[in-house]
Amino acid sequence: MDINWMSSSRNSSAYKKGLDNFIDYIFKKEGVNGEIACPCNECVNLKWVVRYDARTDLLCDGFYKGYTIQTSISEPCDIPMEDAEDDMIGLVSDTHHWFDDNILETEDHSLPNKSAKKFYKRLESAKQELYPGCKNFSILSFVVRLFHSKCIGKCNDKGFSMIIDTLREAFPEAAIPKSLYDLRKLIRDLGLGYEKIDACPNDCMLYWKQNKDKMECVVCHTSRYKTSEDDSDDEENLTANDHNKVPAKVLRYFPLIPRLQRLYMSSEAAASMRWHEEGRTKDGLLRHPADSPAWQTFDHKYPKFSKESRNVMLGLASVGFNPFGNISNSHSTWPIVLIPYNLPPWMCMKKPYFMLTLLIPGPSAPGNNIDVYL
Repeated sequence: MDINWMSSSRNSSAYKKGLDNFIDYIFKKEGVNGEIACPCNECVNLKWVVRYDARTDLLCDGFYKGYTIQTSISEPCDIPMEDAEDDMIGLVSDTHHWFDDNILETEDHSLPNKSAKKFYKRLESAKQELYPGCKNFSILSFVVRLFHSKCIGKCNDKGFSMIIDTLREAFPEAAIPKSLYDLRKLIRDLGLGYEKIDACPNDCMLYWKQNKDKMECVVCHTSRYKTSEDDSDDEENLTANDHNKVPAKVLRYFPLIPRLQRLYMSSEAAASMRWHEEGRTKDGLLRHPADSPAWQTFDHKYPKFSKESRNVMLGLASVGFNPFGNISNSHSTWPIVLIPYNLPPWMCMKKPYFMLTLLIPGPSAPGNNIDVYL
């Protein structure tokens, strides 16, 4: 059975056609009482599901890494799938949800076409070999691994640029980025970029552009910058004149609007984003957040907003955690995650649609002051 479709985007016609053929094949070979062990990324062959649930899970979550189609039974293979460790095509697909041929339907919409071209450019780099004959790295997987090493090792910009120059001299045939700027630009084009915003160490205020020259908080008068020579991952971006101006606290903001726009860049995704109004069964039973009294109260209070089914309703979740484990018991980092409730219930609560939008650093929890960041 042909398995090339498994490496395609889960929203492409090739993947959907191959998935339908796979479902027919696997239920014929392995079906027991109308169920199979689902090989999706969530069930990993541990949960038996019916045909509809299997197709939905494999469409939303994809196959787990290492899965291959076998003639007798579906089980993990000793030899992992190609690019199992660095699934760059999957990474590009996950960061550019719902991209398929539909986004090129209309030439009048310049934004989708421009984004689509960027997507296909990144997809090409995910397939292109780092150098002729290289089987272990594509251009994109090499850049991602290289940048990951920089972040984990806390290598500053100057030292990392020297490493890139050395690699380019040692391997002239390899398509290594010419500079750190080019490397970061490729990462940003994946939609993985974020903005840094200085914050008061006591969570009193954010230092926006209009108050970028302020040296201390106007509420608690705490210094905006660290007064010691403590290590910081932001120190690498400072010039020699600003060496002593290391921000005491930096908020990471992952822009939300571009990700919401991507959900409307294909006809299929746009239809799913209107499901809460146009596809939901309205019989008074609670099956979706749109059936809840809170949603209905909001619609009654803001009829102009609720009249347009394309307006996005978001759920917000947050919890603090210690990224350092037992090393630092006093640290608490708070991620802010948004979930688009417009989507059907079998989609909106899947991990690919959880949108990390803020990352509030420690060392202490923001408490009631979290509204400053929201």
